[in-house]
Amino acid sequence: MSNAPSAPARKLTEAEARLAEIFASQRSAGAPQLAKLRTAAFSAFSKTGLPNRHDEAWKYTDLRALLRDVKPLAAPPEESVKQNLRNAAVLAGVNARRIVFVGGYFDPKLSDLGDLEKGLSVMSLSEALAKGDAATIAQLGKVGQVDDPAFALNTAFMGEGVVIRVGAGVCVERPIQLVFVAGAQPATYFLRSLVVVENGARATLIESFEGATTQEYHVNAATEVVLEEGASLDRLKISCEGDAAMHVATFVASLAPNAQLSDLGLNLGGAVLRNQSFVSLNGQGAHAGVRGANILKHKEHADATLFLEHAAERSESKALFKSVLDDASQAVFQGKILVRPGAQKTDARMMARALLLSECAQANCKPELEIFADDVQCAHGSTVGALDENLVFYLMARGICQAEAEALLTEAFVGEVIDAVENRSLREALSALVSERLRVRK
Repeated sequence: MSNAPSAPARKLTEAEARLAEIFASQRSAGAPQLAKLRTAAFSAFSKTGLPNRHDEAWKYTDLRALLRDVKPLAAPPEESVKQNLRNAAVLAGVNARRIVFVGGYFDPKLSDLGDLEKGLSVMSLSEALAKGDAATIAQLGKVGQVDDPAFALNTAFMGEGVVIRVGAGVCVERPIQLVFVAGAQPATYFLRSLVVVENGARATLIESFEGATTQEYHVNAATEVVLEEGASLDRLKISCEGDAAMHVATFVASLAPNAQLSDLGLNLGGAVLRNQSFVSLNGQGAHAGVRGANILKHKEHADATLFLEHAAERSESKALFKSVLDDASQAVFQGKILVRPGAQKTDARMMARALLLSECAQANCKPELEIFADDVQCAHGSTVGALDENLVFYLMARGICQAEAEALLTEAFVGEVIDAVENRSLREALSALVSERLRVRK
């Protein structure tokens, strides 16, 4: 037995100590397996604590430095506050079935859960956990092998969200929109959703995060998606957070043979935004199209971190991320394609492009390939640049003012990401959002 002294325990930051205190004070309700899941998750988080710049995956977004304190866990909002928040609705013109959460709590009065299609099940996460729903608890945290402290923290504290199940062969015509509206007071929100699309089924999911308050608040959100054989899911995530908000979101998806995933993330507001995606193509013929766009200003910071795992033959992935950066804003793209041994005939492409509208704006791009099969087609790349002055001059020569010319060219730059959305009304609504954001640059 070695007599060497053990390494001293790392001193907790103020935020980490507060998280430990809150977790210890909570009494786990519901099924014993849920308490076990939460305890294991917080234990995993405690081993490393908040991620920092020494963690390669968090190199450009030092959460340990950014999260100085922990806001109180969200309390149910008063009715007067809810009334003021009920008018908030990104994509209000889209004919979607809305599931609304105000101040971190499910609002059945604002939600549309009537006349669900046969084979479609929608339940709030709080209800599923309170009932001890065994199927839900068994799948939470098990969709992919994700070793990440922010995701573990979400599992430990998850309180509200939604559980959606689409039965085999069911085609859900109307998009399902999850609307998360932040409350008026400083708070911390832990939101978790689970989506299971069974064999041959199809659905469209929209997740919108909105906050009009100038108060600082923190969002830790996670969505897990299971696509069974031949299933298809179109997913859109929009972040229109408050000016002082910190938003960290984790997306985990597992694709069976011939499953199809189309995923688009759009960041339009928030002080610090981190979207990390872990997509595993586990079946032959699986396809994932992952796209994202940041439109940032002032000192906003957005981090898109993507991990695409090809674990089966003849799977395909396409990733495209674009950033429009004004003032002193910053964008990060970290992308990795991993091709497992035996995943022959893989076709994987990844590209990140950033458009700088200010000399003070900054973009960091780090695409990677890790390949353990010899019969594959894989490529990655990145570009950073400014608007083409010749094109701006060309438009101005035809009577368009400089600001409008720059906005038109910038819209066209982002358009490549938006145009891939198949639903016409949704595509038009997104284009309108982007246009509005670009024309209110200051």
